Amino acid sequence: MTQRGTRRPGDARRLAAVVAGCVGLALLGACSGGGDGTGVPPTATGTLEELAAQAHCEPKLQTDAQELRQANCTTDDGRYVLATFATDRGQREWINEANDYGGSYLVGRRWVAVSDAAVIAALRGRLGGTVETASPHHSGSGGSGGSEAVHSGHRGS
Repeated sequence: MTQRGTRRPGDARRLAAVVAGCVGLALLGACSGGGDGTGVPPTATGTLEELAAQAHCEPKLQTDAQELRQANCTTDDGRYVLATFATDRGQREWINEANDYGGSYLVGRRWVAVSDAAVIAALRGRLGGTVETASPHHSGSGGSGGSEAVHSGHRGS
């Protein structure tokens, strides 16, 4: 029969592990609120006009279709394209096709902004979101598409 208050070997280690786990979860919870300590706000949502207002842009609408709305924006940070999508799938297909042209993309739920890295960094401070960067791909058919000496890790002869 075990007496009350008697501890077995290893109990202290298990208790320390549980306490450490709880402290770790508490710290993660504190950091995962609205801000993550990086100065990036929660990812914005809304219509093209609402997103443009948060980015301090007066959008010049280029495409106004049910599945895609796209506008050009110019702010003190520079020029960019802002697009909103009717579906997540439509957004991902658009990004996948646009990646062939390279550039930096700020991606939110059913919206994307496209520009150079500096403009995207500034926009992220207002709209939140995730940054995706793509390198331009060339067809290898010559022309003025750029050097084909190195492509996808392969060296030309």
